[in-house]
Amino acid sequence: MTEDEPRKTARPSRAPRELPDHPIRLALLDLLAEEGTVTATEAAARLGHSSGLCSFHLRQLARHGLVEEAPHSGGGRGGPRPWRLRWEDPRVAVAGAAQREGGGPGPYGTGMDPEHTDAYLRRIGAARPAAADAAALRELHRRHLVSVPFENLSIHLGEDIVLTEDALVGKILKGRGGFCYELNGAFAALLRSLGFGVELLAARGFGDGGRLGPPYDHMALRVTGADGSGPWLADVGFGRHSTFPLDYASRAEQQDPGGCFRVAEAADGDLDVLHDGTAAYRLEQRPRELGDFAATCWYQRSFPGSYFRRSLVCSRLTEEGGRTTLSGRTLVLTDGEGRREERELGEDEVLPAYREHFGITLGREPVAVRAAQV
Repeated sequence: MTEDEPRKTARPSRAPRELPDHPIRLALLDLLAEEGTVTATEAAARLGHSSGLCSFHLRQLARHGLVEEAPHSGGGRGGPRPWRLRWEDPRVAVAGAAQREGGGPGPYGTGMDPEHTDAYLRRIGAARPAAADAAALRELHRRHLVSVPFENLSIHLGEDIVLTEDALVGKILKGRGGFCYELNGAFAALLRSLGFGVELLAARGFGDGGRLGPPYDHMALRVTGADGSGPWLADVGFGRHSTFPLDYASRAEQQDPGGCFRVAEAADGDLDVLHDGTAAYRLEQRPRELGDFAATCWYQRSFPGSYFRRSLVCSRLTEEGGRTTLSGRTLVLTDGEGRREERELGEDEVLPAYREHFGITLGREPVAVRAAQV
């Protein structure tokens, strides 16, 4: 047996462990101890779960130093990855901690201090939860949608968009909102500071005719509770979407105040998120880093033909389940029953409307790039 070959032996001690126990994770550890190496697909067949769910939990175990990728001859980037147990060695924990410090927060770590966490909670009108669990996530998700608008005003005000945790959280604390990278990036920081496990996922939105947008077109979050519950699909940055997080592992229809949602298997291990039967976006299951989204974020805010350069929007969910949207100078008020009121604002009404409906104070009116200029 060479050093690179899998070794079968008694299961190593799992203590101490940062990651909370979870039935699927424990089953995966048992299976690896028995088989030596398994892929997510093989684990799914043995345990009766989806390959995506097994892959998610294997990555969680890897992030906490309990498993690692095993060398394999199948090699290519698109092939199945076998996993093996990582043997008890004090160097493992040190290396894992150093990697998280050097490469940004891990799924259960964050750079936010308690003062900023409390300020963020005040910003969205939420109390600090007693536990990082499903009920807390539901409330935080809804409060974020009600309090922090989906808006692309920075693009039309000449403001830079910086994808760092400090910049994203700072913008929220200053009373602003943002688009997907900003809102979900900041929300991820808040959740981590409260004890949730969070992974950033890349997605591509479906456009006209079912055409997919560019890679990293959208960011969503895969979230687990401190008690090992979940995972959930959280998304506070897609505009009109689900009020509450979705069950990431379920492939059944999920009823939500925002409509009927379903997470469906797609090609190449991806997932399609459907809203009222229409595909909203295609989600990759591999976790990403915040910096991975920088290039497409630059495209979205800089390329004259991008949707966000050509449109101007500020929108939020209301307490009653309706929606308030200001698109250019068109103000649209929709109540919880779906009744809609729309009117064009005068020039002197625009800035007061931003203050009244979204709590945003601006020095000048943002103006979108016109189609004729593109």
